[in-house]
Amino acid sequence: MTRVHPSAIIDPKAELGDDVEVGAYALIGPNVRVGEGTTVGPHTVIEGHTSIGRRNRIFQFASIGAAPQDKKYRGEPTRLEIGDDNTIREFVTLNCGTAQDVGVTRVGHDNWIMAYVHIAHDCQVGDHTIFANSTNLAGHVEVGDWVILGGYTGVHQFCKIGAHAMTGVGTVVLHDIPPFVMASGNTAQAHGINSEGLRRRGFANETINEIRRAYRTLYKSGLTLEAARTQLAGQAAEGGAGSAEIGTLASFLASVSRGIVR
Repeated sequence: MTRVHPSAIIDPKAELGDDVEVGAYALIGPNVRVGEGTTVGPHTVIEGHTSIGRRNRIFQFASIGAAPQDKKYRGEPTRLEIGDDNTIREFVTLNCGTAQDVGVTRVGHDNWIMAYVHIAHDCQVGDHTIFANSTNLAGHVEVGDWVILGGYTGVHQFCKIGAHAMTGVGTVVLHDIPPFVMASGNTAQAHGINSEGLRRRGFANETINEIRRAYRTLYKSGLTLEAARTQLAGQAAEGGAGSAEIGTLASFLASVSRGIVR
């Protein structure tokens, strides 16, 4: 049974799934779909062309699906898509996309998004990420699966952060962070691989060692980025432990447009 507080304002055209709960003074607009089992906290505003999956927990005062903070936006029917099992804490802001990009901001599944996080227009966020308090993503940022962003991390527009990467508190990201890499500082510098995170996710020691070897190729060998990518592609082709992960790293480097953190 859907439970809506009497003070909430739900547009008749909004679609609410089974077992959705909407708190006091929440506002849900006409082009919103909320999946079954999702809870919407008091004073939350959900607007725009927004689709929210199942079993999400949205806490009080969040702003979901508002127009992008982009002066080029002219009211185009761009979208926000949120997957399943996400936790979205207080005062989080998630904006719709823009016509100048793919037109949709996406957040995947099982993400833990803490208070005051901002995810701007056209960002693409994977699954199982953790965004600590006051992390801010500018427009068009891509974040891979299992990424952890420390509190007050700020990410420049169009940056890419690869799967299993991690940043420290107060990190300023102006360039891409390759998969598996830990980075911190203002501006961000690389500080090894996220080995503890990989162990917790079940990566074998042999695989972690190969990722560490790939990190040395990328950061300690003195090779140019292109030369390192070529060498890593060869390492992946060997077919041994970690070859899939090294292939992921090499593919990421092939897509880099802003350079990588050094």
